[in-house]
This record gives sequence, C-alpha cells and structure tokens, in this order.
Amino acid sequence: MKSLSLRLLSCLFSAFVLMAAPAAAHAQVASPHAIDIPRWFSDSFLDFKDEVAEAARAGRRVMVYFGQDGCPYCKALMVANFGRGPVAEKITAKTRAHFVAIALNIWGDREVLWLDGTRASEKELARRLGVQFTPTLLFLDGDGRIVLRLNGYQPPERFGPIVDWVSERRDRRESLAEYLAARDASAPITPAPTGAYLMRDPSALARRPGGKPLAVLFESARCAACAEMHREAFQRATMQPLLARVDVARLLPGRPARLVTPAGQPAEARAFARDLQITLHPTVVFFDERGREVFRFDGALRPFHIESAFDYVASGAYGREPQFQRFVQQRAEALRRAGQPVDLWR
Repeated sequence: MKSLSLRLLSCLFSAFVLMAAPAAAHAQVASPHAIDIPRWFSDSFLDFKDEVAEAARAGRRVMVYFGQDGCPYCKALMVANFGRGPVAEKITAKTRAHFVAIALNIWGDREVLWLDGTRASEKELARRLGVQFTPTLLFLDGDGRIVLRLNGYQPPERFGPIVDWVSERRDRRESLAEYLAARDASAPITPAPTGAYLMRDPSALARRPGGKPLAVLFESARCAACAEMHREAFQRATMQPLLARVDVARLLPGRPARLVTPAGQPAEARAFARDLQITLHPTVVFFDERGREVFRFDGALRPFHIESAFDYVASGAYGREPQFQRFVQQRAEALRRAGQPVDLWR
C-alpha cells in the first residue's frame, strides 16, 4: 500500500502540472458544469497494473473514469449517479464497495503507466483508446481485461443495473444485453416513431458509392430513452437538414428477421446486431457510402450532441477530425460566433 506521504506528494505534483498547463489547452467558454470528483475516488499513481493487482487482492475491480471540465454529462454522473438521494446513494455505496475508482482527464498531462506497460499522458491514452465521449467508463477485472466500456453518460435508472451486473460478476454468466433485456421485460411499451426521416424498408441497408451515409438506430420496444430521442432530438427544426443528408433505419431486436447489411451482405438481424456488439438501447451506428462503420454513440445524449453526431458524419468531418470532442467544441464556437445560443445540455 502506498504511503500517505507519497500520495500527498502525488497530489501536490498533479496540482502543479494542472496549474502549469498552457491556458490554450483548456481554453473554453465559462461553463456551469465544473466537475467535482468525489473524495472516495482513488488518489492514484496511475500505474494500472499495480492498481488492478491491488484491487484484486482486496476482491475488487477497477473503474476508470475519463472526463473533462465543462462537461454536463460528467457533472450529471457525479451529481445524479454519485450524489445524494436514495438511488444515488445506493449506487455510490455499491461502487465504493466493489471498485477502485480512478479519474483521468481527456486533456490532462499526467503520466499514465497503462496495462500494456506503455507510458502516455492522460490525453494520449484517451486518444489511443479512442475515447470519443465524456464520461467514458472502463471496468477492469482482476486480469486487467476490460469487462465493460461505457461510452457516454447513463442515467441512474440504467447505470444502477449496469453497476450491479459488473460488481456481481455476471459477465461470467450472461451478457449485459441479456441481463438488461430480462430486467426490461416488464417495462411499458413505448410508442413507435412515425417520422418521415425513417427508411420505409429498414432491411435494405446496402450502401452505394456516392450515396448517403447511413444511421442505424438499434432500439427496443420498451425503451423510454429511444422515445425521448425521437421526440426531443429528431423533431427539432435544426435537426431536419441533417436528417435529410443521412438515411435512417430503425431496427428492433429480431425485426426485421433478415436484412442486407450496409456492406451488401445478407444476414440475420440479430446476428448483425451481435456482430456490432450492440448492448444498450438506443445505440446509433453510422456507416459511410461504402458500408463501413465510421462512428457510433450509445450514451444518453441530449439533442445538441445528437445533432453534432449527425453533423459529424453528414459533413464528413469524421475524416478530418478524429476526435469528436474537438469537433463538438469547434461546432459550438462556430454557432456562438453566428449569434446562436448554445446549451450543451439541451
């Protein structure tokens, strides 16, 4: 166990690094979404082999949090999921009991010794791991294997069961998709969307050169978050030009039974979803004109970020800017310069 004095020294050094970082690296419009990391998160040396081994000896797993200041979803995680209230306190108690939680900043400069033995700054590691959303959570088992990766925020009613699945080691018996489907079996059926933006035949997904990119919406019939996405994001006036530039197909588990994939291959719909490792609903997967996956999201995104995701693909920006977070920042700044109000949480 690391000594208290060494931990204090590490804290002081980390604070110095953050204060000394170039202002340009953190330049952004003042935000009400400052992030306070809970005190029960580990004061870590960021040697992840050591952290995983130490956690395993105590019968725990490691939860790695990638976040950034000014991120409303990160603040929601800390306040709504790990804050006060009976649901949040239950989630917090279980997380503290079963996980060593370690926070990383996707723009940070602290040195990390990752599981493969390589050294990198926080931001280099985030880029290497393809972190596109904040928060991103990695749950590591005692062998350093990533049991689950959550790309983006999940509200308490969904995050709680996810924590249960990982902490109870259910990954050894059933997939998260199976576990959540069983839990949702008694949930009310949500109304099916009828928007003109949806493809009439969601089984014909094949792309062709020069054609539109494709967004496949993987949903379920008992999915309040899916209904919210259609109701709040897809009905916005600012979303309509983006939807017109993308073919949009909505798939439910096993419906249609068979389809032609974006790459032009016949397949069973369930096998198509399984091959794409679809776990959460909704998950939106984007394909280019050649049928290749280029982007996806499966977190609980608010309309501004859903619009940004469609713009990222429809404009082809994913080919020029590999980091979605930077694209979102640039898009928000451009809208502000044009005199349009920007609220990342709306």
